[in-house]
Amino acid sequence: MKKGHKYIFVLGGVMSGVGKGIAASSIGKILAAKGFEVNLMKVDPYLNVDAGTMNPTEHGEVFVLKSGLETDQDMGNYERFLGKDLGPENYMTSGMVYKSVIERERALGYKGKFVEAIPHVRDEIIDRFERAASHNGSQVSVIEIGGTIGDFQNALFIEAARVMWMRNPDDVIFVMVSYLPIPGKIGEMKTRPTQHAIRALNSYGVQPDIIIARSEVPLDAKRKEKIAIWCNIKPHNVISAPDIDSIYEVPLNFERDEIGDTLLQELKLNKRKGDLKEWRSFVRKIKKEKPRVKIAIVGKYFDTGDFVLSDAYISVIEALKFSAYAVGVEPEIHWVNAKDFEKGPPSQTLRRYDGILVPGGFGETGIEGKVKVIEYARKHKIPYFGLCYGMQLMIIEYARHVAGLRGAHTVEVDPESEHPVIDVMPDQKEKIQKGNYGGTMRLGSYPAYLRKGTIARKAYNKEIVNERHRHRYEVNPDYVEALQKAGLVFSGVSPDKVLMEIAELPQKEHPFFVGTQFHPEFQARPLAPHPLFTSFLKAVSQRGKGK
Repeated sequence: MKKGHKYIFVLGGVMSGVGKGIAASSIGKILAAKGFEVNLMKVDPYLNVDAGTMNPTEHGEVFVLKSGLETDQDMGNYERFLGKDLGPENYMTSGMVYKSVIERERALGYKGKFVEAIPHVRDEIIDRFERAASHNGSQVSVIEIGGTIGDFQNALFIEAARVMWMRNPDDVIFVMVSYLPIPGKIGEMKTRPTQHAIRALNSYGVQPDIIIARSEVPLDAKRKEKIAIWCNIKPHNVISAPDIDSIYEVPLNFERDEIGDTLLQELKLNKRKGDLKEWRSFVRKIKKEKPRVKIAIVGKYFDTGDFVLSDAYISVIEALKFSAYAVGVEPEIHWVNAKDFEKGPPSQTLRRYDGILVPGGFGETGIEGKVKVIEYARKHKIPYFGLCYGMQLMIIEYARHVAGLRGAHTVEVDPESEHPVIDVMPDQKEKIQKGNYGGTMRLGSYPAYLRKGTIARKAYNKEIVNERHRHRYEVNPDYVEALQKAGLVFSGVSPDKVLMEIAELPQKEHPFFVGTQFHPEFQARPLAPHPLFTSFLKAVSQRGKGK
C-alpha cells in the first residue's frame, strides 16, 4: 500500500439501492472541501467486463468516461459531486479482475502455480485499489463496493478490503450505509435489520467505523444510542441520512452530524475546516421558488415503468437541472413515449411544452414517432435539443422534409435505404457483422472545431471543444453538401472535417434547433452547467415567458 494513503470503503446493508453511490460522492465532496485530494472508485461485482452491453432499463444509465470506458451511473455522480473527470482506473468489475487473472495465467504470469480466488484474485483486487490511488496522486480513496452485505458476488472485494485493513489498520476505515424502515402499521423506526447487517459484515471479519442510517425521517438520539450499543460503535459515528428532495443536499446533511471531522478522526488525520460555500449557494438555488418550464423528453424506455426513467436518463436530467437553476427556472420534466406518435400526426398537446429533447438510444423502436415530434418542433419553433441519436433523427427529419431526400434513413434501421444519411463507421462494419458488439463504438473524448456565428460557438465561446461520444453511426459525408444547401448548418466538425459533431438551424430561423453527435450531458456539473444545455434552457425560458 502507498504509505500514508487513506482508504474509506463504503458498503451497503439491509437492501440494494440504499444510496451508497450518493453517500460515497458526498464523503468525497466533504473531504475535497477540506482541502484533500480525493479519489472516488466504484466496484461492480458483476462479471461483465464493463457496462457497455447492459440494458439501461435493468442497470441504469451507461456513463462514459473521458477515456471511453463504459461504466456504472455512479461514476457520473462521482464526477458531478467532485467537479472533475475520473480515469478508467477508478472503475472495477469482477469481469475485469477475472479477465486479468486468466490472461496472466495463460501467459505463465503465475509460473505454473495453481491459480485460486485466494490469494490470486484477491490480490489482483488489492493491486487495482492501490494502482488507482497511486495513479491519481490522491491522499484519500473513497471506494464503493457494489451489492449488499451478504451477497456472494462481492465477498472477495470485502475480503480484499479486510486484508488491506489488517496490513495498515490506521489507514483503512469502513462506512456502512444501512436502511432503517418504519413499518406503516407499527409506526416506529426499527434498527434490527441494521443490527443483522452488521452481524453479517462481522462474519467477514469487518467492523464498520461509521454507520450512515438512511430512513424516511432523521434519527433521534434514542435510535442512535440503540445502534451504537448493539453494533459496537460510537453514538457520534452514527450519521442520520433522512429522505430529502435533492441528492445535492446530502453533503450538507452529513455535515450537520459532523461526518467530515469523524472521518478524519477515524483516519488519524488532523481536523480541517471545510469550505462548502459554493455548494450551499447551489442548493439554495435549487430550493428557491422559480418560474416553471415544461420540457418533454421523448424516448423509448417509457413503457417499462416510471421507476426506470430517472436511472436510464440520469445525466440528461441532471444536466437540465443544472442549467435551469443557472438560468433561474424550475424544470418540469415530462416523459413522452415516442410510440404514441407513430400513428398519425403529433397531437397539438406538444404545443404546451416549452422545450423538447430527444436523448441518445439505439434501435428502431419508436423512431418514426420521434421523427414526427422533431418535425413538429421545427415547424412550430419549439426549442429542440437532440443528443446523439436525437441528432441523427434530426438529420433524417430534415433530409426527408426539407432537403427533398424522400426515404432518408439510418442504416441501423434500414440498411437498404435509398438515402442513407446516417451510416456506420467503415472500420466498425466488420466487427458488427461478426456479432462483436462490445467496445465497437466511438467512445470517449474527441475534439470538435466550432464555426463562427453559430449557436454552438456562442454557447461555448471558444473555437475547440472536447466532448464524450458513445455511438457507431455518423452523418454520412456523401450527404453533407445537400443538407447544407437545404439550410442546415454543421456548426461543429472533427479536426479533419469528415465527422459532423453539431448540427443546427440559424437562430433567425428557429430559436433553438440543435443536435450533437456527442453526449454533452456527461460533462455537466452542478457548479459548471454545460453551455449547450444552458443555451437550450435560455430558449426554453424565453418561450415560457411568451406564453
